[in-house]
Amino acid sequence: MTSRERVLCTLQHKVPDKVPIDMGAMRSTGIMAIAYNKLKQHLGIKGGKTRVYDIGQQLAEPEPEILERFQVDVIDLANTMGRENDDWKDWQLPDGSPGQVHQLFYPQRINNEWVLMDGNRIAARMPDGCLYFESCNPPLEQATSARDIENHSWFYFKDEDLKMLEQQAKRYYEETDYAIMGGFGGNILEMGQALRGWAKFMMDLVINRSFAEDLMAKLTEVHLKNLQGYLQATSGYIQIIQMGDDLGTQSSPQISPDMYRELIKPHHQLIYRYVKEHSNLYVFLHSCGSIYEFIQDLIEAGIDILNPVQTSAKNMEPLRLKQQFGDKITFWGGGVDTQHILPEGSLEEIKQQVIKRIRIFAPGGGFVFTPVHNIQASIPPEAIVAVYDTAIKNREYPIR
Repeated sequence: MTSRERVLCTLQHKVPDKVPIDMGAMRSTGIMAIAYNKLKQHLGIKGGKTRVYDIGQQLAEPEPEILERFQVDVIDLANTMGRENDDWKDWQLPDGSPGQVHQLFYPQRINNEWVLMDGNRIAARMPDGCLYFESCNPPLEQATSARDIENHSWFYFKDEDLKMLEQQAKRYYEETDYAIMGGFGGNILEMGQALRGWAKFMMDLVINRSFAEDLMAKLTEVHLKNLQGYLQATSGYIQIIQMGDDLGTQSSPQISPDMYRELIKPHHQLIYRYVKEHSNLYVFLHSCGSIYEFIQDLIEAGIDILNPVQTSAKNMEPLRLKQQFGDKITFWGGGVDTQHILPEGSLEEIKQQVIKRIRIFAPGGGFVFTPVHNIQASIPPEAIVAVYDTAIKNREYPIR
């Protein structure tokens, strides 16, 4: 099977020749640039550039040598898509190693820290000694009315954006055998928190509900408008569209199931069902934390794929998830715990967990192997190699 055929087969809950593997097909299955540089050095890969395509999370775009080395089956449409080589500028990573950042989101140096600007507003900051950018100054924090919401500078795709997406999707489709994931977003709860500030939007949902409903309605309107153009440009070439909405914490959902069903689920349904009605794409949802109580609702709303499968969170035990939902959705993640086992375990413990997770999730298809979340800066290259080489050695069906 080609990589594309392999991924499509498992998404159809059929048994492919091998478990598909992902490294960096979306912004929660990737590798931090510091760890990426160390991995390249460990593997003896010279040359190339470490492009930080997600400056906030400091994620590196996997280069062809890495994709080939780890037998990766799926790639991200939205990494450095359409950005020319001369638009990338050298930048020093927090550990002093080299990287490149695109000029569109190149950070500025202000008062002994790096900042990301949105117009005249500091949107994120990374003080010296930190490894990531943290969002700040939510743009709608002071909003009080529907008019304030309407007057916000909402993002809509321009014709040139869509043309660029179409050209890159077509090139990937025709020139590679990879499955292709298009990163769209479609966030509702998470975007409300980003625009208002986490605490303020959570209070809005309870004591300022009409404002919260106005904001979520506008978000859905914007998403649907953008989806129309996005699907027209890409759906003939990509196979998966990636949505996101973090609904859980380590120990529980962020909101009650009743609140989700009343306030959030109707918006999810409109967005995910629009995809189903206007394309043949599989809907991928990234949602961190303890979300067991939402999974059936998410299936009803229209998702096909769940990520990151945070197995260290409450009620997210792998066997339980597979037994209850394995015939309905594909688990994309959960391959190794990135909270405890990967950073703290021995190489043998890491290998044994990878084998165990494949044996749980892979039978009958419906599983794509990748760690629970991004590989962090402190993870040594030996551990990364252990994860993926163990997956490669144990990915052939029938799973034993």
